[in-house]
Amino acid sequence: MAEVVFNRSGVPLVGYGSSHFFQTTGVPLGAASFAASSVAASGSGSGVLAPSSSDLPKTFVDSYEVADWGSGNRFPDMADALVSRVGVLNTGLKFIRNFTLGQGIYPVRVTGYDDAGNETLSMVADQSVRRFVNSRMVRRYLEKALRDYLKFGPSFVQLVPDSVGSSMVGINTVNARYCRLSVASSSGVVEKCFISGKWSSTPSAGEYLSLDVLDEFDPAGCLDRFRMAGRVKGRSFMYVVRDSWSNNEYYSAPLWWSAYLAGWLDIAAMVPSFLRKAYENQISWKWHVQIPYAFWDKRFPREEFKDATLRQQAIEGYLDSIESNLCAPENANKAIFTFFEINPANGKTEEQWVIKPLENKLGNEQNLVTSAAANSEILFALMINPNVLGAGMPGGTYAGNQGGSNIREAFLVNIANAWVDRQNILDPLEAFLRFNGVPDDIELRFRNTILTTLDSGAGTSKTMS
Repeated sequence: MAEVVFNRSGVPLVGYGSSHFFQTTGVPLGAASFAASSVAASGSGSGVLAPSSSDLPKTFVDSYEVADWGSGNRFPDMADALVSRVGVLNTGLKFIRNFTLGQGIYPVRVTGYDDAGNETLSMVADQSVRRFVNSRMVRRYLEKALRDYLKFGPSFVQLVPDSVGSSMVGINTVNARYCRLSVASSSGVVEKCFISGKWSSTPSAGEYLSLDVLDEFDPAGCLDRFRMAGRVKGRSFMYVVRDSWSNNEYYSAPLWWSAYLAGWLDIAAMVPSFLRKAYENQISWKWHVQIPYAFWDKRFPREEFKDATLRQQAIEGYLDSIESNLCAPENANKAIFTFFEINPANGKTEEQWVIKPLENKLGNEQNLVTSAAANSEILFALMINPNVLGAGMPGGTYAGNQGGSNIREAFLVNIANAWVDRQNILDPLEAFLRFNGVPDDIELRFRNTILTTLDSGAGTSKTMS
């Protein structure tokens, strides 16, 4: 009976039978619709309309239509499972999160520019602002917001006002697995974010929380409008952070999604599964020992045993001793002596033992090369040079220089490319600060640790960006 390994969507990936092995290739039908279900951002007064078409996959929660997130409204759970089972993807995403966060954020003022066009920065003396940006609450927000942003595409940030609605006191990343957005109204505005642990089924009354969604076009202005309308007290607001690259603006697709559609995630997961099954089911015999029947009559004469059972036990014990002589580690390079005679009538050998090593037909080299190629392709989709993680291959298509200079330059490229992602996750913090009256000239910057060469006198240096 064949044993088949399926992915979470029920697509057969690899199978094993008594005499066959098979695998599937290509991209499963419907995979493209699995990423994210809808398009278009909303904006209260922004003039950027989100689609409210009846053709959108949706779920009805009370009087609201909620845009489904992927096939069956289950994309976050499926994406989380994909990331968890592919080690290089999981590690690569955590690596991006870590270098994007750098060594934390700092409030600064831009006081000018040097001759090279670089900003001249001065640290902010206001202790309340400095304590806030270095607080555990902000550090926790940054870490979780970037986690969901990289894993799933969007992150959902809750801004919490005080009891009278005069200032913001809390910023919290709500787990994206539990968030869904309402279908845009006829005016193109996404009004609500529904939070529930009941997706992908439909939550009933009392099983969800709904928050007002801030206008993506001008979230800080949207907050001001809520304040002027007296709609801040006793309410929280949802700030949706997303990368627009995928053009799916209800739920943007994560960067690694292209590697999934190309099949590299399945290959990266399939190779270790195949090797494990192969090792479990392969014939692991090392030696073939051929012993003539006549030997047993001479070594264990039948008349010396009371019954056949005792003779069989003696023969089995003897074979066990031969096996341990051949296979035990302490017997490596040890000789075994056998004796035989020549038949004088025909000159042929008789009663000769023959010991032959068996060739192992399981060659894993190609599987390991395929696995390394899949790992490299996944890292390429994440825009990570494999050499930075020690994943460079010594030869072939994916060969690369793994020297220190190559790694340092790749890391600098990563930091340079992180600018947009950093600004995206700083936006809710800046809206928080502006609502609380922090002056516009106070800005947030990241501190980076930069790898340097030994001849510079230090292994690292600090920069602000």
